Amino acid sequence: MKLLKWLSVADRFAKACLDEKLAPYGINSSQHMYLLKVCREPGITQESLLETFYVHPSNVVRMISALERKGFLRREPCHRDKRTWRLYPTQKALDVAPQVRQACRETEDCLLEEFTGEEAALLERLLFQAGRHMAREMNITRKEDEFDE
Repeated sequence: MKLLKWLSVADRFAKACLDEKLAPYGINSSQHMYLLKVCREPGITQESLLETFYVHPSNVVRMISALERKGFLRREPCHRDKRTWRLYPTQKALDVAPQVRQACRETEDCLLEEFTGEEAALLERLLFQAGRHMAREMNITRKEDEFDE
């Protein structure tokens, strides 16, 4: 049970650190990955975000709605299927994305500060593997996994 404890501790403090860094931009640690993904892939569908982030559909809707209200994203219906929404970054999102990426890098650097480069790379690969395995155990499958997210 020590593993679960320390995963929780690391997660909680990493999110708190990231929240602090992102506060000036009006987003939080729960929203940053959505903003960055839409900036990287303008026109991505909400369903594609499900495939990327391993979250419940209601979480995607909630995050997208919050970012839209804050002026970071806009939704447009898909031309082929009006039930599907495509997501686009606003200029506000594009302007803040570099600072959000930097905040993420700084938080990861802090988290991995006491690791060698080799240890950090190993930890990242092992967490990726463990996360994918746990998702499969919970019967959550995705078309593709992105190791670089």
